[in-house]
Amino acid sequence: MVSEVLMSSITRVLRHTPDRLLHARRRREARTRLAARRRDSVLVICHGNICRSPFAAALLARELAPYGIPVASAGFIGAGRPAPPEALAAAAAHDVDLSCHRSQPVLPGLVQGAGLIVVMDQTQRRAICSRFGRPPQDVVLLGDLDPAPIERRAIPDPVTRPLAEFETCYARIARCVQELVRVLIPAGR
Repeated sequence: MVSEVLMSSITRVLRHTPDRLLHARRRREARTRLAARRRDSVLVICHGNICRSPFAAALLARELAPYGIPVASAGFIGAGRPAPPEALAAAAAHDVDLSCHRSQPVLPGLVQGAGLIVVMDQTQRRAICSRFGRPPQDVVLLGDLDPAPIERRAIPDPVTRPLAEFETCYARIARCVQELVRVLIPAGR
């Protein structure tokens, strides 16, 4: 029993060690790749398109609108679903209103038309590359841009979790989006 608990604790600690150790390098690489990307449109994707991607897209749209760069969001499951109450509350703290948001599916036209695709985890990145034929360099993990030290590369889905987890998730997304904007729209432009 003790050994199972100990092994579980060790596994939990070690599982994301590569994410922590490689974060600085991945961040530099992501920033370098992004600096060379075409900037005509951004598509933000998460699993359900009701929590993470609509919030990230709303923040990006607010920052990129003056530059005429459209931003959309989509997900891999369901269409027409609203953001949960916890998402509405956490987003409101960032002056983002998700009350009118309804999920939309990832469609070939959205993926093919995007100059940049932003995802929340590696599974989503692989899905975009394999299902839609986009090369990996066209798809960036938002968490790779986090200027703060990280526990994990992915931005975990807070759906069905308490408001506090939405707040933590949205604070990280906001940091990453600000970094993304700094790279896409260099100072003085």
